[in-house]
Amino acid sequence: MEKYINQNHLLVAVDCIIFGYDGEFLKILLIKRPIEPAKNQWSLMGGFIGPEEDLDGAAKRILLELTGLHDVYLEQFQAYGNPNRDPIERIVSVVYFALIDINKYKKQINEQYHAEWFVIKEVPKLIFDHDDMVKAAMAKIRYQAALHPILFELLPKRFTIPQLQSLYEQVYDSPIDNRNFIRKITASGLLIKQTDKDKSSSRRGAFYFKLDKLKHRAQFQSFLNFIPKSTL
Repeated sequence: MEKYINQNHLLVAVDCIIFGYDGEFLKILLIKRPIEPAKNQWSLMGGFIGPEEDLDGAAKRILLELTGLHDVYLEQFQAYGNPNRDPIERIVSVVYFALIDINKYKKQINEQYHAEWFVIKEVPKLIFDHDDMVKAAMAKIRYQAALHPILFELLPKRFTIPQLQSLYEQVYDSPIDNRNFIRKITASGLLIKQTDKDKSSSRRGAFYFKLDKLKHRAQFQSFLNFIPKSTL
């Protein structure tokens, strides 16, 4: 079969933005770029799509090769195609974001590429247009989290109300009234209270909870009630 004539060929890459939560801080996983240009500068995980790969397959492979992570929540959300975004060649990048519980995966992080976690408010300057990618990913997550329980991908299966509130505050970069949050989350019936407590932070401790996923599907927009109004 003949190729398309009079068409310029370009490279297609995948960049993966890995967000994690350790129970205290929302973080992002970065690597030192191993090649020129911008070698040894902080970068998102990225790589080129192989000739026999689809986009999702390439994203999963790149994530595994660069970090050792697999079987994580991974979602495609945007493409970047500015002709000058890379100084070497014309490259279109398809961007994914992943959400993980850091404590669940911290032993799997690949050290070959100097992968390192940064608190989301302390992220260093990134190469090319990667800063724009992170900002767009955060906006997408805020939108998604208002309708879907995706932030629970960042939590262990059992978590405390303070952990959940802290996560929402960091994602939306806004304080949430403690009493209001507890009242709304309790009244929603979306969480299943466990019998034991986490006593790592205080002698009194805080009860563990689980998300009732079946009930959440029936109350699709319940999480809008927990979002700070100033961010909507």
